[in-house]
Amino acid sequence: MAGNGNENGGGDFSFSAAAARDALPRITTEKGAKTPTPSVCQDDTAPPVNFQTIDELHSLQKKRSAPTTPLRDGGVAGVIGTSGPTTPVSAETMLQSVSASLASLTRETGPKLIRGDPTSLAKVAHVPHTPTSPPAADVSDSGLKFTHVLHNLSPAELYEQAIKYEKGSFVTSTGALATLSGAKTGRSPKDKRVVKDETTAAELWWGKGSPNIEMDEQTFLVNRERAVDYLNSLDKVFVNDQYLNWDPENRLKVRIVSARAYHSLFMHNMCIRPTPEELENFGTPDFTIYNAGKFPCNRFTHYMTSSTSVDINLGRREMVILGTQYAGEMKKGLFGVMHYLMPKRKILSLHSGCNMGKNGDVALFFGLSGTGKTTLSTDHNRYLIGDDEHCWSETGVSNIEGGCYAKCIDLAREKEPDIWNAIKFGTVLENVVFDEHTREVDYSDKSVTENTRAAYPIEYIPNSKIPCVGPHPKNVILLACDAFGVLPPISKLNLAQTMYHFISGYTALVAGTEEGVKEPRATFSACFGAAFIMLHPTKYAAMLAEKMQAQGATGWLVNTGWSGGSYGSGSRIKLAYTRKIIDAIHSGSLLNATYRKTDIFGLEIPNEVEGVPSDILEPINAWADKDAYQDTLLKLARLFRNNFETFTNHKIGDDGNLTEEILAAGPNF
Repeated sequence: MAGNGNENGGGDFSFSAAAARDALPRITTEKGAKTPTPSVCQDDTAPPVNFQTIDELHSLQKKRSAPTTPLRDGGVAGVIGTSGPTTPVSAETMLQSVSASLASLTRETGPKLIRGDPTSLAKVAHVPHTPTSPPAADVSDSGLKFTHVLHNLSPAELYEQAIKYEKGSFVTSTGALATLSGAKTGRSPKDKRVVKDETTAAELWWGKGSPNIEMDEQTFLVNRERAVDYLNSLDKVFVNDQYLNWDPENRLKVRIVSARAYHSLFMHNMCIRPTPEELENFGTPDFTIYNAGKFPCNRFTHYMTSSTSVDINLGRREMVILGTQYAGEMKKGLFGVMHYLMPKRKILSLHSGCNMGKNGDVALFFGLSGTGKTTLSTDHNRYLIGDDEHCWSETGVSNIEGGCYAKCIDLAREKEPDIWNAIKFGTVLENVVFDEHTREVDYSDKSVTENTRAAYPIEYIPNSKIPCVGPHPKNVILLACDAFGVLPPISKLNLAQTMYHFISGYTALVAGTEEGVKEPRATFSACFGAAFIMLHPTKYAAMLAEKMQAQGATGWLVNTGWSGGSYGSGSRIKLAYTRKIIDAIHSGSLLNATYRKTDIFGLEIPNEVEGVPSDILEPINAWADKDAYQDTLLKLARLFRNNFETFTNHKIGDDGNLTEEILAAGPNF
C-alpha cells in the first residue's frame, strides 16, 4: 500500500524545504514585542561571549585569584597575565630563590625559570636573564630553555595536573586522588645515605644498629648534580615552600622540588601550609629536597648498591631522592632532619602520637606498627595534636607535621571512622585498588601492595587541635603488642625503666600462617623509630627522662597483645579493656592505685583497674600452664638483654652513672 497520502488522504505529503520554513511561526525579537505571560517557559538569554577560539573560551572559565598581600608602598600586588603591574615582587623573588636552589654546581647561575603551566596561554612571570657572553661550548640543551615553575599549587590545580599528565591518577568515589608510587611501594632503608663529614662523624650514631649509612661529600654532589640536571631538563617542576613544626619559634622552612603533582600534593598535605603573607616573606629555605625519584641513580657511583638512593647532607641542608617515587621518603627524610636539628636546640623530637584532654592534660603515645598507637591516640573525648611526629620543647609539645599519613589496608568505617571520613577531596590515596566503573576503593585488596596509605591535612580530623600545640605532657605511654603473652596489660614505670623500654622499642609480630609458623617474633626499634633517628638512642632517652622529671610526667607500659598464653594458645587483650586502662591513665586514678612488683622485669602492676578483670592484670594468673609462663618470660627477657647489648658501650655523661641506671632497669635473672 502506498504511503504518499496524508492521514485524511488529502493529497501529496511532500513539500519543499522553503515551504517548510515558511510554515513555522516566526519568533518576534524586535523592541516593543509583547512580553510573554509568566506561565510560558522562556529560554535563558545572554549576550554573546567575546572570544575567537575555544581556548579563549576556556580561559574565561577560571577567574583570577584576588591579590591578598599589600605591597609596601600601599599598592596592591599585580596579577600575572593582566595589564598593569604584571609581576608581583614575591613572584620574581620566589623564582630567583628557586633558580638558586636548582643551580648546578658546575654553572655559576641557576636555570631560567617561568612561573606557570607550560600549556597555559597566559603571560607568565619569569626570571630576567641577560646573557653577558655567548653560550659556552659545553652548555646543555636544558641550559638554553625555560623551566616552568608550578609554585604552591592548590589541591584542585594539582588534581588537574596529576589526572592530565600522570598515568595511574584517578578521582575516587569519595573525591580523593588515587595514584601509584611506581615500583617502590615503601621506604628503601638500605638505600638511605647520610654524608659523613667532620661534624657528623662526631655527632651522629654510626656503626652496629644505626640506621645511618655513610657516604662522602663528593658522592652526594654527584647524585645532587644528577637530580638537578634531570629536574632542569623537564618542561615544568613543582615547588612547595612550607613549614615543619607548629611551634612558631622553632619551625623550619622547607622547599620541595619535584617532578610529579602527586608528590607536590602529598607534601602540601603533610607539611604545614603557609598563609599568603607568610609565603610572601618566605625567603631562603632552611632545608631543600630535590625529588628526582623518576630518574635512577648511577649504580656504578661509589656507595650505591642499587638504582635507588635517598641522600641527606646535613651540612648543605639538602636531600636528594633518585630511583624511588614513594612519597613517604620525603616525609621520613625530613623527620630524620628534625631528629638532628631539634636536639641542638634542646628540643626532643619524638615518633609518637599525641592528644590532649578537655582540661589540658597531654599524653604521648609511642608504639610500633600493630600496637594500636593510632587507634588509642584517636579519642573522640580528647583533642588530637598529631598522630606521628612531635617536638617537646621548654614551652610544651608541638606537631611537626600538617597532616596525617594513615595505613589503609582493611580500613573500615566502623573501625576507623575518622580516617574513613578524611578520605575525601584533597586526600592522596597511594597504591589502592578501586572499581573501574564506580571508583569505589576496596581497602582489603592487596594487589598492588599491603602498604596502602592515605595522606590528608590534619584538619580533616574533626577533633584535631589547631594550631597543633599543647602544654607539657603528663603521661608518656609506651605501647607493646606482646604476642608472647607475658607482659602485664598495664605497668607503671620509673624514669630508668621508661628510658630502658623507650630505648628498646619492643613489640612482637606474629608470623602468621606462612609455612605453618605460629611462633611470635620479637621486634625492637630504638626510640620506637630507629629508622629515623640520627643521634645515639640514649641521647633521646636522657632528654625524655630530663623533661619527664622536670614536668612530673609519669611513664606507663601498656601491653595490647596477648594474655593467658602466647599467640596460638592465649587470647588478644580486648580493646575495650585497653581503652579502660588508657582512660584510667588520663583521669589520674591509676596514680592513687596500689601496686605490686613482678618478677624478672620488675614492673609495677596495679591491683585493680575499673572495668578490667583483675585476673589478667597479673599475667601468670591468666596462664593455665605456670611452667610454660616462666619459660616464656625468661625467653623474652633474654631477647631484651641481647637487643640491649648494642647500647651498653655508650656512656651518658662523664661518669656514665645514668647508663648503669638504665641497664639496671632491664630484666634481672
